[in-house]
Amino acid sequence: MVRKFENTNYWTLILGGSSGLGLASAKKLASEGMNICIIHRSSRAEMETINQEFSFLKNENIQFLSLNKDALNIQHQQDIVSELKTALGADGKIRCLLHSIAKGNLKPMIGNESASLSTDDFSITLQAMAISLYNWTKLIFDENIFAKDARILAFTSEGSTKPINHYGAVSAAKAALEAISRNIALEFAPFGLRSNCIQAGVTDTRSLQMIPGSEEIKEYTKKRNPFKRLTMPEDVANVVSLLCQDEASWINGCVIPVDGGEHLS
Repeated sequence: MVRKFENTNYWTLILGGSSGLGLASAKKLASEGMNICIIHRSSRAEMETINQEFSFLKNENIQFLSLNKDALNIQHQQDIVSELKTALGADGKIRCLLHSIAKGNLKPMIGNESASLSTDDFSITLQAMAISLYNWTKLIFDENIFAKDARILAFTSEGSTKPINHYGAVSAAKAALEAISRNIALEFAPFGLRSNCIQAGVTDTRSLQMIPGSEEIKEYTKKRNPFKRLTMPEDVANVVSLLCQDEASWINGCVIPVDGGEHLS
């Protein structure tokens, strides 16, 4: 493995990296010498499994910081930044801010008042899965700890443009996430930031498993995808790594499908 980021003092800050695409990206980047900070919100019951996963990162001879805090809480944000700046030291900089927060409401639009989507459900989902990308970009920018050629990356899905049952709030959030990413790409470009969304194909993660009818979605996807398989977290992590490299500096304001051609049909 070529350790492209070794001795660069680069860090990747991952919002929601204890599993799925965020964790796979952390493993890929760590194997290439990138220092990693993961912010996650996990229960005590989950921590044994999470710590086992994090042990792989610690064995990559990098600096690693994990904080079990709510990335959406203003007070926690200040605590996170304080600890992160201590870990960065005088020379460390954030090369990549990776947004992988999956806190979305999956209620249907039709049903009784408690079982169907409410305005609050939409608001909470939009804040967690879209607006927080801007909040964290602005927070790190104001602290002046982005690298001169930083990359803002966020995970979106085909649901941003196609309706899926029970996905209404998340679909709205993904569409908003893409819009926010494009404006970051435009307005922060003079300061060296590049912003892109990765549209991952259907991937068998915990987030997918929470969607009602996920087994049917997986079977349909296997038939639909040109390669007749689901997207794997490692497929997506490889593209995160590519977008963090110097050669990707002219990619900005895009939504990049990483799905083996799944979006073609």
